[in-house]
Amino acid sequence: MKRLIPLFVLVLPLIEIAGFVIVGRQIGVLATIGLVLLAAVVGGMMMRLQGLGLLNRLQRELEAGKDPGRELAHGAMVLLAGILLMVPGFFTDIVGLLLFVPPVRDLAWRFVRRRVQVTSFASFSSGFARPRDRGPTIDLDAEDYSSGPRPESPWRQIDR
Repeated sequence: MKRLIPLFVLVLPLIEIAGFVIVGRQIGVLATIGLVLLAAVVGGMMMRLQGLGLLNRLQRELEAGKDPGRELAHGAMVLLAGILLMVPGFFTDIVGLLLFVPPVRDLAWRFVRRRVQVTSFASFSSGFARPRDRGPTIDLDAEDYSSGPRPESPWRQIDR
């Protein structure tokens, strides 16, 4: 699989150029450029709209103490979809549009989840992890703490 990535990076521009030629021949150069610009604008708008909804769902998952792995993966896919729509080309636009569809993202999440180790978020409380190695918490009142020297301090006895 890793060996196919460099090949894909080399072939992708050729696929996009072929797409420009085919679409440009059918609808004309100006209409083709207009479609590419429209896809970039729509990609930015969709990324913003769906991204805000995903952030709200992610916050709810964290507040409920649930595993936010699915929402994090969906957020990454929405970001990737927006980037793909902003990149000039019809093949990347099609992939980007597909990633904006939630059932397609769920299918991609099921595929990725089996191949990636997901860390549990069970230790999260209100979005922040609790340190486990720090020992007990010492609760001080206002009279227990001050920034000035205290004559009755046991540490002052050592100095004498």
